[in-house]
Amino acid sequence: MNSPGKHTAPRAQHTTEGSSAGLHSEVFEPDSPAALPPVFLIHGFASSIELNWVKSGWIKALTTAGRRVISVDLPGHGRSQSPVDLDSYTPGKIRADLLQILIDEGVRPLNPADPHSGVDIIGYSMGSRLAWEFSATQPELVRRVVLGEPSPNDPLADFDLRAAQDFLNDGTPITDESTSWLLNMAQLIPSNDIFALLALIQAIKMEPFDPTDAAPRMPVLFVAGELDDRAQSIGPAGGAGARSTKSHHSGAQSQQHRDGPRLQGRRDRVPGLKALRHASSRHLMPL
Repeated sequence: MNSPGKHTAPRAQHTTEGSSAGLHSEVFEPDSPAALPPVFLIHGFASSIELNWVKSGWIKALTTAGRRVISVDLPGHGRSQSPVDLDSYTPGKIRADLLQILIDEGVRPLNPADPHSGVDIIGYSMGSRLAWEFSATQPELVRRVVLGEPSPNDPLADFDLRAAQDFLNDGTPITDESTSWLLNMAQLIPSNDIFALLALIQAIKMEPFDPTDAAPRMPVLFVAGELDDRAQSIGPAGGAGARSTKSHHSGAQSQQHRDGPRLQGRRDRVPGLKALRHASSRHLMPL
């Protein structure tokens, strides 16, 4: 794969509790390193390092800015393996595997005396859920978080598995619009293992996402497109008082709200939470 950024040596196999997770990871080194921690990229459903981060220009932009970038293909995606056991697809197991990758890549706990310590995380769509939960449970490692197209209501949790399986088996039409959209998106990429992605959805249903269970305590930025129906509830995720910025690529004025952020259903505030909406954008990760 010819990707922007300077690669390190081939990645060693990552193991969690003595067994390999079969996840493909890549590291991109900058030509002129900045005195900042690495950036960890977590892609969305049915995507990959190549699709989500390389072709979109994120790798090039980050390495040009002096950032070391760590990225991973999630189970059943990209160049990672498709495990046969359902447990390998659960969000909890995936987060444990992501932690092992960061440890193997030399990420150290945050230390005020070491500007390279810790890690900044960017998660997109499904990766936003993983980034939210990972940051909430690993505060000693994570410095800042950016969540692209986040939603407190995981669309994969409402995915109609039976309808998708019937469609794949005999072409029975899918009546649920969200299920049809997600399955079509997954099928657009010939290399995707559809049945592994369905196993991932089944595993996600076993661990429903509740952003109020634990909240990150570091600065968090929400980024969403104004026309993305899946991110219209970005307010409840960050609380009705979450600070938001409406970003217009045409240079129009932005609008900010100064009220402190609050998570719906709990009184804890998320320090430094901000929300950014891109005008005229749908479910995408604009650079």
